[in-house]
Amino acid sequence: MADIVRRPFVSHFRGSPTDHVVHLRRGRMVHQGPGQAFWFRPLTAVLAEVPIDDRELPLLFHTRTSDFQDVTVQASVTYRFTDPGLATTRLDFAIDPASGRWRGAPLEQVATLLTELAQQQAIGLVATLDLNAALATGTAAIQARISEGLAADSRLAETGIGVVGVRVVAVKPEAEVERALRTPARELIAQEADRAGFERRALAVERERAISENELQSRIELAIREEQLVTQQGANERRRAQEAAEAARIATEAEAERTRTTRDAEAAGIRAVGAAEAETEAARFATYAGVEPRLLLALALRELAGQLPEIGTVNLTPDLVTSALARLAGPNGG
Repeated sequence: MADIVRRPFVSHFRGSPTDHVVHLRRGRMVHQGPGQAFWFRPLTAVLAEVPIDDRELPLLFHTRTSDFQDVTVQASVTYRFTDPGLATTRLDFAIDPASGRWRGAPLEQVATLLTELAQQQAIGLVATLDLNAALATGTAAIQARISEGLAADSRLAETGIGVVGVRVVAVKPEAEVERALRTPARELIAQEADRAGFERRALAVERERAISENELQSRIELAIREEQLVTQQGANERRRAQEAAEAARIATEAEAERTRTTRDAEAAGIRAVGAAEAETEAARFATYAGVEPRLLLALALRELAGQLPEIGTVNLTPDLVTSALARLAGPNGG
């Protein structure tokens, strides 16, 4: 919007770099171009202001595919006035000299024109496509069709409007149809998720089986080694027992041999002693062979007296004396 300062009988206009200003006085061009600043008389001046910057026009409209499915096209058109002087002759861009505002709504007219042209091109294209094709490739196709249609439209060229760019954001079906279309994909995703879950579980089971087999194999190896250890320990114990028994047998035989040798030596000694004693006795008896019996009796008594314990008192009875004397006076004694 222009900046207008009012003074008595005269006003000052100051525009902006993005607005093209046309100043007419009595039908003649006085000022023209962007960024103008001048004095004018409100009673005799005609002012028009055309924006020359890029303008964004959002579009949203409904159409129908070849299989009678309603879709919504969301797009935007970027345009600008390439010939502002020509645009002032086709559209009402006149501004109020007092306020600097447009007397009409020129940009709304341009928006209506662009919307109708873009919608016409999009509807013509979508009508030849089915729903799947419109959703799959409709965005690029509609964008190209709108761009070509607007560029070739003669009315835009005659109005001084140039299309800078066209963007089609989305082509969407109705909510129920969209949910129905999403169902197969969601089912496929769910199936893939289930398959992945089953594979993960199968892999986990396989790993658990491998772990169990490894544990079982380890236990088998451990049992085999324990068996070998027990067998070896038993063999060692048997060997130690055999060696101990052999050692005991050898010790017993040695002890028996030593005992036998000792006993043989003792027996030989006893035999030698007995033989010596027998020889001594024989010599003794041979010595006593010619001795008188009374003398032998006396010797025997003396020997007996030497073997008897100590006697403190001896009582001699008449019978004992008589018996002794009778023995002494016997046939051998006389």
